[in-house]
Amino acid sequence: MQQSELKKVLSIRSLVELAGTHDVQTSEDQERVLHRDLSEYGRRRSTTGPYADNLDVDVLIVGAGFGGTFLLYEMRKAGYKTVLYEAGTSFGGTWRWNRYPGARVDSEVPVYELSIPEVWKEWTWSTNYPNYQELQQYFDHVDKVLDLSRDCAFETCVTGAEFDEQSGKWNVRTVDGRTAKAQFLIVAAGFAAKRYIPDFNTLEKFKGTMFHSSFWPTDGVDVRGKRCAVIGTGASGVQIAQEWGPIAGELKVFQRTPNLAIPMGKRDLSVEEQSRLKPFYPELYAYRETTFGGLCFDFSKKNTFDDSPSQRQEFYQQLWDHGGFAFWLGNYKDYLYDAKANREVYNFWAKKQRSRIHDPRKRDLLCPLEPPHPFGVKRPCLEQNFYEQFNRPNVDVVDISEASGNAIVEFTETGIKTADGSHHELDVIAIATGFDITTGGMTSMGLKSVKGTYLQDEWKKAAHTYLGTTVSGYPNMFHLYGPHGPTLLSNGPTSVEIQGRWIRDAINKINSQKLKFIDPTEEASMMWKNRINELSDISLFPTTKSTYMGGSLPGKAFEQVNYAGGMSKYKEEINAVLPDWKGFRTVAVGG
Repeated sequence: MQQSELKKVLSIRSLVELAGTHDVQTSEDQERVLHRDLSEYGRRRSTTGPYADNLDVDVLIVGAGFGGTFLLYEMRKAGYKTVLYEAGTSFGGTWRWNRYPGARVDSEVPVYELSIPEVWKEWTWSTNYPNYQELQQYFDHVDKVLDLSRDCAFETCVTGAEFDEQSGKWNVRTVDGRTAKAQFLIVAAGFAAKRYIPDFNTLEKFKGTMFHSSFWPTDGVDVRGKRCAVIGTGASGVQIAQEWGPIAGELKVFQRTPNLAIPMGKRDLSVEEQSRLKPFYPELYAYRETTFGGLCFDFSKKNTFDDSPSQRQEFYQQLWDHGGFAFWLGNYKDYLYDAKANREVYNFWAKKQRSRIHDPRKRDLLCPLEPPHPFGVKRPCLEQNFYEQFNRPNVDVVDISEASGNAIVEFTETGIKTADGSHHELDVIAIATGFDITTGGMTSMGLKSVKGTYLQDEWKKAAHTYLGTTVSGYPNMFHLYGPHGPTLLSNGPTSVEIQGRWIRDAINKINSQKLKFIDPTEEASMMWKNRINELSDISLFPTTKSTYMGGSLPGKAFEQVNYAGGMSKYKEEINAVLPDWKGFRTVAVGG
């Protein structure tokens, strides 16, 4: 099937699903709805099975991305009665929501997939960097092969959860009023579950078409010949700009901070190539857990100035030609720790990317000679032809940085006003402003501790976890691919499998030792917080406000929320506590 035909089929399938699960809306009605929260999508599909009232299960998982999918598989295999709640319409997590134009993964396959043999043996990809359509197909394949949907309640959004120490069970509520009890609660919401839309003045006035990038309509938005804007230059902003540049009548990219994007290195993959590699998949999956980022390469054993200037240039060029994250996580081992070494990397990046932009004004805004921040302390986006878009006469960049003093002042019925007095007439706006990153998925679920406090309040000043998998005051609750794990510094599937196996082993140990529950101590949590800071403070990460340091949400704590020591160290550290429950309060059944 050709790509155009495939997209058509997928679009038709999405529309059929939409019509079958929601009140029918006209396209005009849909264009007027700016969705802000997952709870808007919650509804009850059924009254039986995983959708029933008053469920009582061993394990309740929230989220059906890589983490939730992997743990549903592991929990069922271990014999636990398990149900999964997911706000979306099927498996895939972010790949069911991130269906904006150009949405594509930034880690190569087969590293970016689950290591479950039943899944990968019968699956092949069309490219090393699949788009969201192909990733949705992959998760459909995972679902079918492992028969997962029978234990899942989709379009189910959790709005409250509280642990009862007497019964040793979690009481969970959903937006539509259902309740469930579970001995174990696993939060697999990921790092990007709560969307962030800045508090723009008079946003509601705009009468054109406007969506957040992660709440994009399933049937897309036609921008051919229209006046368009993308607000934000993170991964979604870069990808949308690449798609809209060639077809929009006019495209304006509103940029607060330049994106230090690097070439993706996308290429086609043949079935034959993948078949030859599959005998080595188990070895590859084992190897990815030994590298810093959970990928198939690691930092050089050399420091930057161990090499001569010409040798450095040759090495940088090799990484650049490889594409993907090699230039980020395969570079000299000291460049994320030493400012002088980092400047060498930035200078190479600037020279490469500036050469692709013709207009001097656009070039200086998109690729300034002076770094806006050290290279690599923000996760670089992977681009294919982002910079070439700005050579088109219909594409421009609007500087809304603090330094420019040209912030967005207000929205009007027909566009956006900026502080310099300009009024940008627009038909379509993509709000690509990201998420309440890393912690937002957990703090928006109404999680209540045994002390009577709520997680959303506890974490306002700073996030505290133990091992990046548990939280003090929340017994028998586990989380993964969230705060204080490798998360944004890692390949997702690698990280969730390491954390997922740890959670599985912890649950097995609790039951084999006849414990009612475990609860990490505040002292252990503070020690882990110190460990997170220790690993971060020796690096350049704290020099910049970024997704690693709490994100851009106003008022959010400026703090490191990722484990910055690499996958191998992380795996070793969390596994070391299990034999004697170091750092946990344990309560026996009957206790």
